[in-house]
This record gives sequence, structure tokens and C-alpha cells, in this order.
Amino acid sequence: MKHSRLLGLVAAVLAAVSWSLSFIVPFVIGPYSLFDFTLVEFLVSGVLSLALLWRHAATVRHLVLADWLVACSLGLIGYVGYFLAVMGAAVYAGPVIAPAFLGSVPVVLAIAGNLRQRSVAWRALALPLTLATAGLLLVNGSGIFHLGAPAGTSLLLGIPLALLAVTCWTLFGLMNQSALAKRPSMDAPVWTALIMVGAGVTVLLLLPVGLHWDLFMIPHLGLSWQTAGPMLLWAGGLAVFANIGGAMAWTFASQRLPVALSAQMITMEPTSAAILGLLIHRHWPAPMDAIGMLLLLIGVAIAIGIFNERAPSTFAESPLRTTPGDSTG
Repeated sequence: MKHSRLLGLVAAVLAAVSWSLSFIVPFVIGPYSLFDFTLVEFLVSGVLSLALLWRHAATVRHLVLADWLVACSLGLIGYVGYFLAVMGAAVYAGPVIAPAFLGSVPVVLAIAGNLRQRSVAWRALALPLTLATAGLLLVNGSGIFHLGAPAGTSLLLGIPLALLAVTCWTLFGLMNQSALAKRPSMDAPVWTALIMVGAGVTVLLLLPVGLHWDLFMIPHLGLSWQTAGPMLLWAGGLAVFANIGGAMAWTFASQRLPVALSAQMITMEPTSAAILGLLIHRHWPAPMDAIGMLLLLIGVAIAIGIFNERAPSTFAESPLRTTPGDSTG
């Protein structure tokens, strides 16, 4: 039992770290744009997911058009939209502010679920929400006073993009929960693959718009290995290890950890993202950044504990940053 739980913890950490790599993508792809990276990453994920669907052909044959349409919309909101917002926030808000906002996602989802189905008294959430809010204010205050933000950071763009990322993932969580409730027998790997195929289809549909607005650098720079090597390696790596591997690792972890513990492990993602971002920028966090992030994580952990103690079934059904087919994360 202890061995199984240890393996679950390791898998949860690996999943969270793999997802946090999105925050450093803008700083390692060279002259290519975020749209180039998004196109390559989700095309690779889509192709790999098609191969997975082929392996589950018997299940796929029973899918209806509504399943594909819902999956495409989830891929657009929860992956393509979220990913672009996260990377943009990392560029404009710096290595700490963007992850700090994303650290609030578990609580935002839980609160949204509580609004839909009242299960926890709001006064019970006063302490954790106060801590989380204070943490966000400290982190943002640090950025405003340039104590931890990199030169050239524009919070006027960075903070709205961070909020957009939170909104995208919250919408994804709620929509995914509703979709899975209507499909109780849906196979988790198939549902995950459907969403990733939907993300790939989305970027293909958006390609003409991007070309019209000159958002892509690939037509100008080409894809020679000398120029595009870093971008292709990172895009392929994230497609395999974050989009597909991260989802599978979280499923593995969710099967071996209690809901209360696995839900708190998701806070490893913003923590890891902040550490990676600071390493990329080669500086230590400002005191306000460090204290703010700590308060935020403490508030999130307390809130998750409250929801799991007083409303375990409701919270367990709210997908956090998990594999879309796994509703226990």
C-alpha cells in the first residue's frame, strides 16, 4: 500500500512538472512565435491521439457527432486557448505572477462547483480565500513595483492573459464535468484522445486566420533543423510528455492516491512553473513574491481540504488540471 502511494506521488509530481513546462516555452523557441509552437505541438498531439483512437476502434465506432463536437470545443478552450493564454502571461507577467494566478485554479473550480450545488458554507472558506487573495496581491504588488518582474514586463497585458488562462481552465473543468456526467461509460483514454484530436483540428481551422494576420513565422523562416530545431524539439516534447504523458501520469496517480491528496498535489504545477521561470530569468524571487506564493499555496491547500472533508463527492467530480477523462483529480 505504501509502495503504491509512493508511486502515485511520484507520478503526480511528474505530471505537474510536465504541465509547468508551458510557462518557459516562450523563452526557448528562438525566433518562432507562440502560434508556431502551438500549431506544431497540437498537431503532434492530434496525430498521436489518432493512433490511440485507432487502437480503440471498437469504442470509437460507437461515438456520435455530438461526442466529437464537444471534444473539439474542450480542446479549443482547455488546451489551445489555455496554452496560448499561459504562454502570453509568462511573457508579459513574468515568472511568478502568471503561475500564481494559475495556482488559484483548484479553488476557483471548487467555488464554481459550490455555486452550482451548495455543499460548503461560505464562511468556512473565509480563511483560505483570504490567504489566497493576500498571496495574489503580494505577488502582483511585487510585479507592479518591479521587485521580481523581468525588464520589459507589461502587466497590463500579462495579468489579463493570466486571468484568461484561469477562465479557460475553469470553463474546461465545468464543461468537461458536465460532458462526462452525460457519458458515464466513456473510456478515459478515448476521451482524452478525442480532446487532443479536437485541439489539433482547432489549430488547423485557425491556420488560415493566422496566416492572414501574419501570426506565424514558419512561412518566413522555414523549418530547417538549424533554425527550427529548438522549437520542434520542445513542441514534440510537450506533445508527448505533457499533453499525452502528463495526462496518463495523472490518471496513474489518481488511481493510487486519495482524492484529498491528489487534489492538493496539483499545486505543484504553479510552484514548479515559478521555479523554472526564475531559473530561466536567472534571479531569485523577491521576498514579496516568495511570501505571496506561499500564502497562495497554503490557502489553496486549506480550501481543497475543506471541500474534500465536507463535500468529497462534489469536489471529486470537478476536474482540475487532470487528464480530461479522469474526474477524480
